[in-house]
Amino acid sequence: MTVRGFWPMRDLPTVGWLVMAAVATLVHPFVPEPRWLMIHLLVLGAAGHAVLVWSRYFADTLLRRPPTPRREQTARLILFNGGVAVLVVGMLSGVWPLTAAGASLVVTAVVWHAVLLARQIRRALGNRFAPTVRYYVAAGLLLPAGAVLGTWMAYDDGGVLHERLRLAHIAVNVLGFLGLTVLGTLVTLWPTVLRTRIGAGAEQAARRALPVLIAAIGVLVGGALAGWRPAIVVGLLGYLSGITVLALPAIRSARVKPPSSFAAWSILCAVCWLAGCLVVVTVGAAATGFAELDALIGEVTPLLAVGFVAQILIGALSYLVPVVLGGGPSPVRAANRVVDTGGPARLVMTNVGTIVCALPVPSLIRVVVSMLVLGALVSFVPILFAAIRASRLARAAARDDVVPARPVEPVRASTRRSGVAIAGLAAVLVAAATGVALDPAALDGPVTSAANGVPPTGHTTTVEVKAAGMRFTPDTIEVPAGDRLVITVRNASAGDVHDLVLDTGAKSGRLAPGETAVVDVGVAGRDIEGWCSVAGHRQMGMVLTIRVTGMQHGTTSPGGARGTGKHTGSGNGGPRATVDPSATPPEDFRARDARLPALPPGRVHRVRLVITETEREVAPGVRQTVWTYNGTVPGPILRGQVGDRFEITLVNDGTIGHSIDFHAGALAPDRPMRTIPPGESLTYTFTAERAGVWMYHCSTEPMSTHIAAGLFGAVVIEPPDLPPVDRSYVLVQSEMYFGPQGGTPDVAAIQEGKPDAVVFNGYPHQYAHRPLTAKVGERVRLWVLDAGPNRPLSFHVVGGQFDRVWSEGRWLVGSPSAPATGTGAQVLPLLPAQGGFVELTFPEAGHYPVVDHVMSDAERGARGIIRVTK
Repeated sequence: MTVRGFWPMRDLPTVGWLVMAAVATLVHPFVPEPRWLMIHLLVLGAAGHAVLVWSRYFADTLLRRPPTPRREQTARLILFNGGVAVLVVGMLSGVWPLTAAGASLVVTAVVWHAVLLARQIRRALGNRFAPTVRYYVAAGLLLPAGAVLGTWMAYDDGGVLHERLRLAHIAVNVLGFLGLTVLGTLVTLWPTVLRTRIGAGAEQAARRALPVLIAAIGVLVGGALAGWRPAIVVGLLGYLSGITVLALPAIRSARVKPPSSFAAWSILCAVCWLAGCLVVVTVGAAATGFAELDALIGEVTPLLAVGFVAQILIGALSYLVPVVLGGGPSPVRAANRVVDTGGPARLVMTNVGTIVCALPVPSLIRVVVSMLVLGALVSFVPILFAAIRASRLARAAARDDVVPARPVEPVRASTRRSGVAIAGLAAVLVAAATGVALDPAALDGPVTSAANGVPPTGHTTTVEVKAAGMRFTPDTIEVPAGDRLVITVRNASAGDVHDLVLDTGAKSGRLAPGETAVVDVGVAGRDIEGWCSVAGHRQMGMVLTIRVTGMQHGTTSPGGARGTGKHTGSGNGGPRATVDPSATPPEDFRARDARLPALPPGRVHRVRLVITETEREVAPGVRQTVWTYNGTVPGPILRGQVGDRFEITLVNDGTIGHSIDFHAGALAPDRPMRTIPPGESLTYTFTAERAGVWMYHCSTEPMSTHIAAGLFGAVVIEPPDLPPVDRSYVLVQSEMYFGPQGGTPDVAAIQEGKPDAVVFNGYPHQYAHRPLTAKVGERVRLWVLDAGPNRPLSFHVVGGQFDRVWSEGRWLVGSPSAPATGTGAQVLPLLPAQGGFVELTFPEAGHYPVVDHVMSDAERGARGIIRVTK
């Protein structure tokens, strides 16, 4: 059976997985586990399918075997791709058995593939290329170990073991399953792409390198699982030595016939990315602790995915597809011409763009340039289909004996390629400039000298500072007077954004987890203070002191006063906003709808909460930047019954790290309540086992700031047998601590517990201006939550008495069967994060004030009115 021509099961899945990976990249803020999804759609889906297809093709060719029947290959490919799909669904849904089932299907397909190849090798003893096929067998037999490690990671709750499993998983799957396949294939594919003979000694090099590579992977995996860095270093060095053995004959082939096609250059760049990333990780493993190594792995993995996996896949397919389409020399040349379209520009945009993304550049520059890289890679898909069409047209022309048109005198190839490459470089520069234009604040502003008249020594002191756990480490730097000081700042936190700002004006810019930046302080001639400028982080202790040695201390900061490191303002600059107690909201003001939402259908409730940071009016004449769930303060009121399951997708569209903590669920907080950086998302699943008015809120430190800024809400889980009422309202009390106009909350005021406003449902006195309503004789239920973050609540309705009171899981007055008679309650007392409800009826028409009976807080805004009519 011929392998020539178009075969959908062979040719389309890789393209499909590539397109899905591109789509996942574009919509990653809106999907759970976006990083995992993007990498696995590319590495496991697209590259994994290609491994099964093309290793089979090369094995048949090299061992001089007839092509494997398509029916058998189709069954195996359906099993593999179906397994990948089930695995992805399992990970995104958080259903571990589904994840395990998908991994099992993938393993079954790959082991089936490897066993068949091993049988072929036994039948082809003495074949000079049999050693290269052994790479495919070894790769296939390693994948089950990688699948077990990956499935274990999906089940594990995090911590040190999770970090070790991740490194071992990457080692087995990327260096083993994928790496061995690529390296074995390039022994013969590389000279073929160059259109030259295989370099002398290539077969012997392949035979010698394989055991070295396998042993290196084993040592690396063992070292990773044991957490022993020396073994990790030895394993990485061993793998690099195996690559070196294979590279020597490949270099000889390239010297005979240098690369000229897009396919050849793409393959070369991919191997360089593989070796370069391994060198970086080796140095990191030798010089840092395991936690730092895990962070480095997190940084390098996307570079491996784009630089190595995507480029080797696209490069190999750019050569192989025209060949397997067949039809003779003319169709192959026609397809090759199309595949090489814009090749130099695509290569430059991909590789230079990826290098830019690896540098400590501002986030918007990285975003814009990464989109350019994505475009350069995805352009392969339409080019591939255009190449298929060109091949078909050339075959049709050959059948019809059409004489091709007289070719136009070509431009010199080297000149044309140089011009296209320059265009690609220009595109990268324009993308970077666009990122700067979108975020000019990311560039350094005016910086004052810290020399203070001290002559420079000509010596440079370099220091690395780690930002994690609301601390800089070290938090004190000593530098000789006159030395130039250069600080490398690395954000080693798991999910929060940090920066470093010095009193000279020098700053690092915002750093996502794992990112680094260099701050050039200049000549140090006085003590300097630094801090993290993210809201609340300075107050939590993220301060840095630079002490100059070799001169009298007490040297003043600019302005003549030595800084103390304390902070009493808002952290935003400018005077704090104030509210006029007599001011009224504008005429078009709409109060927050306080009605309890209807009970949603079903017992599983899927909710998407998007965190945003927006400026809005929070009191008459006062505008603040509020942090919200789904754009409201408080966030959406969720409602359910005991036993209901909530599946929450949290998306961070803010500029710093945020999180969520649902008091309505009981589970380990490590993973679902973790802080996620901007652009990331997570899935938080819990079952409401107990009734209550449960608070949810951001648990990122400083928690008081995140709650005061608006990141809180309520989940109402009704007690069993709760009787219906005529009206139900929800009132969530919280505090406001105003920063300057347009700013974020004043952290010092939060710490001192001095609110500017205390409010129901996010706006002072709103229900005094837009009253709640009821009718005489109606039974009204008021659900109440004190969200804090600091102050208690004494909930009272002036002119009313409560004949049912339920608080924190227990009935205080009345029961489900009947309200109390002869007794009652005047207040519902709640501490921060406590909730409950009260019921009452109104005997006559009138205006009944609803207040916090901590009267100063009622005067600050915790006041409303229920207007009762007949």
